[in-house]
Amino acid sequence: MQIGRHSIAPRVILAPMAGVTDKPFRVLCKRLGAGLCVSEMTTSDPRFWTTAKSRHRMDHAGEPDPISVQIAGTVPQVMAEAARYNVDHGAQIVDINMGCPAKKVCNAWAGSALMRDEALVARILEAVVNAVEVPVTLKIRTGWDHDQRNAPSIARIAQESGIAALTVHGRTRDQQYTGQAEYDTIAAIKGGLSIPVIANGDIDSPRKAAAVLAHTGCDAVMVGRAAQGRPWIFREIAHYLECGEELAPPALSEVRDWLLGHLEHLHAFYGEVSGVRIARKHLGWYAKDRPENAAFRSVVNRADSAELQLRLTRDYFDALVAGVSPALASAA
Repeated sequence: MQIGRHSIAPRVILAPMAGVTDKPFRVLCKRLGAGLCVSEMTTSDPRFWTTAKSRHRMDHAGEPDPISVQIAGTVPQVMAEAARYNVDHGAQIVDINMGCPAKKVCNAWAGSALMRDEALVARILEAVVNAVEVPVTLKIRTGWDHDQRNAPSIARIAQESGIAALTVHGRTRDQQYTGQAEYDTIAAIKGGLSIPVIANGDIDSPRKAAAVLAHTGCDAVMVGRAAQGRPWIFREIAHYLECGEELAPPALSEVRDWLLGHLEHLHAFYGEVSGVRIARKHLGWYAKDRPENAAFRSVVNRADSAELQLRLTRDYFDALVAGVSPALASAA
């Protein structure tokens, strides 16, 4: 799949997720097989570009190409300026958020709320496309609610505005992340466009990825929540799409090493205090469904230093690798 001059391979993409897809996670997912990783949503409001949060979200030093940055906002010229600013700071693809269902985003008429105003959508897309030389992509949902499923109309506006690729999450905004994603709307959109279309929603296994691609005719799939604590899903999907066979699950020793590297990158990227705090949610996801995971989380979440967090994590996974019960009580 091509997005502008960028060849996206494999055809599996990390979805932008606030508080999750920071640079340490994107770098790891790319290393484990993602063809493209989209950054956390960044604000278009220039008043917040110098905050610590925004500086981290706009940090792409050492990140493998292509670098895709998602922006959010409601004012066409402000969005255009945000696109230029991010390109000046390393973005090679600019993605526009019209899919976020969060109340604080939609209440400001950003994210998926924009789908209720098709004329404004057109003005935003044209302003951003005309502002930068890099490809501009768009992420939407199937509509605002069951009675306003206007994604096909938005998709045509996107193509006419010069959008280089479109991602569609198979839910309406009012569904949030409940129920099941539907792919018929995505298939209809793909059938009516000439630009690449990426299917998103409930893609949590190699077989599901292949089935969604077959059902929709899309050019790629996007994986979000299923990658939390399981970044190797990208190499699993890539292998299945290429070879038609499933990879064996990674060895626990591999998972341990990936996780420890992830923690070290978080500590270095955010600093020890913030890095330890941010790492806790990732530790919960990695440990999910593993033996004595609740006890492990209880212990490791009390760690207040990088050294202790790393030691507790290493000891827990070393015990799992050795097939013995983790000595969590003594570690506490």
